[in-house]
Amino acid sequence: MEALTVIDMHTGGEPLRIVTGGYPPIPKGTILQKRTYVRDNLDHLRKILMFEPRGHFDMYGALLVEPDLHGADLAVLFMHNEGYSTMCGHAIFALGRYAVDHGLVPAKEPLTTVNIECPCGMVVATVEVAGGKTGNVSFDSVPAFLHSGDRMIDLPDYGPIRYDIGYGGAFYALADCRQFGLEFGRDRARDFVDAATALTEAVKREDALAHPDHDDLAFLYGSILTDGGDGRVTPSRNICVFADAQVDRSPTGSGATARLAAMHAKGEVALSDTRVFESIVGSRFTGKVVRETAAGPHPAIVASVSGRAYYSGTAEFTVEDGDPLGGGFLVH
Repeated sequence: MEALTVIDMHTGGEPLRIVTGGYPPIPKGTILQKRTYVRDNLDHLRKILMFEPRGHFDMYGALLVEPDLHGADLAVLFMHNEGYSTMCGHAIFALGRYAVDHGLVPAKEPLTTVNIECPCGMVVATVEVAGGKTGNVSFDSVPAFLHSGDRMIDLPDYGPIRYDIGYGGAFYALADCRQFGLEFGRDRARDFVDAATALTEAVKREDALAHPDHDDLAFLYGSILTDGGDGRVTPSRNICVFADAQVDRSPTGSGATARLAAMHAKGEVALSDTRVFESIVGSRFTGKVVRETAAGPHPAIVASVSGRAYYSGTAEFTVEDGDPLGGGFLVH
């Protein structure tokens, strides 16, 4: 096979492996059609890049494809340990810097706009540029909304749990971790993963999701457990567990968007009020509601979320003939 080349970055500790070469051409079509094609025909390449021995259980990737939406500077498919996501905020921060640094979009000081077509729609990133160097990145989300609020579910080992379902480019179940007897800084990450996974699996069985734009967007991506705070005075800690029990090291950009949408729907955050969200490794994103809009029948918001990505390396990956583990594997 042709060598796969990548540039690695991270945002708030969450990795992003950007594919720069080695994939065959992707047929023309909508971004969701491209996502389906890659999933059905090229998934072996995802496993080579995301799985061991080249990646790990919590690796995350981005494949740039030809844009289909008018005005898009680039288009991206997101990949992880289970498959392909519809939105990824930490990746947007990294791709904003990458697009400017590598000439995909001409740099303009002090701010450069990068229009990124995602499976969930167009996400507008704004990259700070000073002295020719890129810095912090913000993005304006697709319309985000509270799908259903104050739902109750009874979980074995945990009891009754109250949760919301919010959409921020992907659907998340949102719940206060204290309901599970958990506390940030005291309990193991594994305990949060077990609780969030139990919630995700139960909600998948109990709640039917729908998105006004496309059925391919109507799936529960994961659960976000919070410390119960709103991020107004002190940062609100949260952990996002998505895909196949994958843990986001960052505060989760699309998750912050979903949280803001849920809080706004409940009257807990007003327009332009800034909130700070903190991850399990202490990294932070800031976010605010910039305007109200609609997503089909749902009252919705557009959120602006800000963070910073960093470069961490480059690599060229190959698979040697006869390597029985060369296609990738995961240890659970």
